[in-house]
Amino acid sequence: MTLTETTHEPVLLHESLDLLNVQPEGVYVDATFGGGGHTRGIVERGGQVVAIDQDPDAHERAERLGGVAIRFVRSNFRDLEAVLDALGVPSVQGILADLGVSSYHFDDPERGFSYQREGPLDMRMGHEGPTAAEVVNTLGEEELAELIWRYGEERQSRRIARAIVEARKEAPIATTTQLAEIVRRAVGFRKAGHPARKTFQALRIYVNDELGALEALLEAAGRVLAPGGRLVVISFHSMEDRIVKHFLKGDPRFRVLTKKPLMPGPEEAARNPRARSAKLRAGERR
Repeated sequence: MTLTETTHEPVLLHESLDLLNVQPEGVYVDATFGGGGHTRGIVERGGQVVAIDQDPDAHERAERLGGVAIRFVRSNFRDLEAVLDALGVPSVQGILADLGVSSYHFDDPERGFSYQREGPLDMRMGHEGPTAAEVVNTLGEEELAELIWRYGEERQSRRIARAIVEARKEAPIATTTQLAEIVRRAVGFRKAGHPARKTFQALRIYVNDELGALEALLEAAGRVLAPGGRLVVISFHSMEDRIVKHFLKGDPRFRVLTKKPLMPGPEEAARNPRARSAKLRAGERR
């Protein structure tokens, strides 16, 4: 089956599909549908897909792909078992999770993910729960510093938290560029990337409880994968990668397929700069 092309370029596409070991008529979960690139690849290899994404805009992208082999569910992948139960799917042959934030989110200023584009300070994947603006305008200085350090691994977290608290005394912090400028003034210029990058990462992870959702997905994978089924996870920062690594090595239900993580080659990294930090790990259900 050939599906309608999308503009989304999936990270480590061939490596992830090969490790997923797609079998004709097998059922596979694309836990992070995004632009649909990985789903398209699974279907073109003969698999059927349960596609999950909490972004309400993703449903329209799934409909554009078309094809009876795709069932789209708007949900957080932490609820994988409930999704499969509702569909009457007792087990699956594979689960693929690309944990990177969709290009659609970064490229749409209204979603508030980018420190380089003016937009409301939102950062929510699914439009539910508190926004990043609510977090930076209500948490205490110590809580903000801990959040930025824990989820952004930002060494200047205390200085940044202090600057945020001082700035919001004058007026609430409402936009992405406001926050980016506060952070820039607090820590100064950096050779390695924008000075606000780690702070924005920390807020996004916190707002969406990304690490908690990942842990829930991994635990569910051990219960819903059929024997011989594959789990493939692509992470984009060290915290995610450590969680996946320790899970696969420590869970007796899985056989590790990647002793070291697979990473994009020079050509892919040059073609798609957002792929440079990607690490792929995979395991097989015993």
